[in-house]
Amino acid sequence: MRSLNNTEKFALAMPILAAAGLMFLSHSSQAQDLETVPYVDLEKYAGEWYEIASFPQSFQKGCTCTKATYTANEDGTIKVENSCNLPEKGKTKTSTATAFVEEGSGNAKLKVQFFWPFKGKYWIIDLAKDYSYAVVGHPNRNYLWILSRTPEMSENLYQTLLQGISEKGFDINKLEKTQQCEN
Repeated sequence: MRSLNNTEKFALAMPILAAAGLMFLSHSSQAQDLETVPYVDLEKYAGEWYEIASFPQSFQKGCTCTKATYTANEDGTIKVENSCNLPEKGKTKTSTATAFVEEGSGNAKLKVQFFWPFKGKYWIIDLAKDYSYAVVGHPNRNYLWILSRTPEMSENLYQTLLQGISEKGFDINKLEKTQQCEN
């Protein structure tokens, strides 16, 4: 049995690579269909937000009392400061990032960079008119956060938000409520 030369190997691999590429493109375009709010006033959005619920992520493992503070920078970027308590370790975990507004998104699509060169998508998909709550997701629907200006949210509002989140294609069964600290 003779071995294949590089040209023959490439020719055999092309259909597999093309199929994989098509699968990626179809998944990517489907993921990009996530609708955001039409406009976000970044000055009103700035400030402290409490995490009410989220999809569990490894970088938040063991966290309680999770909150984020957003501050507008003069250059149009946003400073992001996340913090949470790690009761098992008896300490507070903090992380700082920079968020960049995606042009033409009405400030509803941000790219958050905790370390160079990687940026994560942060899309605001629901927002109270008075900026008292926000729902943030990723177009791949693997990341989701429900945020509030207060550490607690009424059950009625929470259930209403869950319905909207479900209609946007997120699996609400993956959501876990965040234990918040009493002020």
